[in-house]
Amino acid sequence: MSKIKNAFQNGKAFIPFVTCGDPNLETTEQLIRAMEKSGADLIELGIPFSDPTAEGPVIQGANLRALSGGVTTDRIFEMVRRLRRDVKIPLVFMTYANVVFSYGTERFAQKAAEVGMDGIILPDVPFEEKEEFAPVFRKYGMDFISLIAPTSSDRVTKIAAEAEGFVYCVSSLGVTGVRKDITTDIGAMVKLVREANPEIPCAIGFGISTPEQAKKMAQHADGVIVGSAIVRQIGELGEEAEKAVSGYVSEMKAAITI
Repeated sequence: MSKIKNAFQNGKAFIPFVTCGDPNLETTEQLIRAMEKSGADLIELGIPFSDPTAEGPVIQGANLRALSGGVTTDRIFEMVRRLRRDVKIPLVFMTYANVVFSYGTERFAQKAAEVGMDGIILPDVPFEEKEEFAPVFRKYGMDFISLIAPTSSDRVTKIAAEAEGFVYCVSSLGVTGVRKDITTDIGAMVKLVREANPEIPCAIGFGISTPEQAKKMAQHADGVIVGSAIVRQIGELGEEAEKAVSGYVSEMKAAITI
């Protein structure tokens, strides 16, 4: 079993996201350790990119702050190497095709696996083009995680059948960001995934920010992903964000523990 699937073995998984290097890599490192202690089951690490098309203003702002602070892919790899001395939960990169491509896909996959990463999400790579990346990551034992959006309808079965690690179910159309209401029929989307691939866990992301929303989504899926609400706290509190983020992760994990 892939290490990522293990994250879903102890009830519903809570999956926070952070942008690496916002406000600096030392703080990112502290936050990842704190989130693991507070109950995170898997953490998504965002590698900043200058044109993050899937992101709303909160995560875009974090990307720009991290890049202007001088963060690089190599410095993020070194941070992961340090984290792996004591952080045991699965870690997944979320970034853009251009970041991987410009680093060299093979070189990136090899280095990511070597420092202890378990998977990667590239939101700008459509399912039809994943063969350019997925086999390379597979070669180094990393899961290439697929996204399913509300518009994927007739492709859901196909995507789910070939999914690795977990399926990232996008709860809302548009970019990432906190939303007051989530109106997508998540239950129907998850049902299609499970029919096509009963083994693959489903986690829901995009727009979830409150314990109430998380609890509601967890009734349908195997896990809940939260990015913008955490990145916003980090943006506001900077190096002092650890206490607030730890408390938030504990609260969200408690909400989905049924």
